Amino acid sequence: MNDSVLEQALIWLNDPLNWSGRGGIPALTLEHLGMSVAAVALAAAIALPVGVWLGHRGRGATATVVVANTSRALPTLALLFIFAATGIGFGNRPTVIAAAVFAIPPILSNAVTGMAGVDPAARDAARGMGMSGARSLALVEVPLALPLIGAGLRTSAVQVIATIPLAALVGGGGLGTIIVTGFANRRFGEVVAGGLLVVVLSLAAEGALAFGQRALTPKALRGRR
Repeated sequence: MNDSVLEQALIWLNDPLNWSGRGGIPALTLEHLGMSVAAVALAAAIALPVGVWLGHRGRGATATVVVANTSRALPTLALLFIFAATGIGFGNRPTVIAAAVFAIPPILSNAVTGMAGVDPAARDAARGMGMSGARSLALVEVPLALPLIGAGLRTSAVQVIATIPLAALVGGGGLGTIIVTGFANRRFGEVVAGGLLVVVLSLAAEGALAFGQRALTPKALRGRR
């Protein structure tokens, strides 16, 4: 990257026209965040119950983590084009599904690892107090596993935000449209500007989720995390 391209990016970012209308930065950012939230929510709805259950049972946890980590090698771009070519169609929908597939492994792995790492003495104490298995799971095991579960959600969320720009390749929206439009018109300052916006959004999400994770983690576990 040379200084002239960076200068063009700063000029583009300071142009008021790029901050207004349906194609402006605020609107595209909201669309980008909407797709990201939908993808992470879909992944969490699938991965969290499975991960918590497997970790609670203590069986198949290692195999699940290995399979989940191996599945990270799936090329998200290839999945995106496959989904777009099917009945799912083009636009934001195939991007959300592809990003959700990409987000499942870290959520699943961390949920399994977190639940499997709960101190057996805590489970025994819960049973000794007369708690049922479901009550012990909800009030003792999940809170103790929360730091790792939160870390998995945080990792997947940042990864998804950085992946969602691919939506522009299949007719979707979000900040990726700035990058793709810049490439199409050979305005590389615009490309850099779009990339910077994605980086800033990813860092902002990382900071917000880190704060939320710390706030939800029991005080006794914050020092051990």
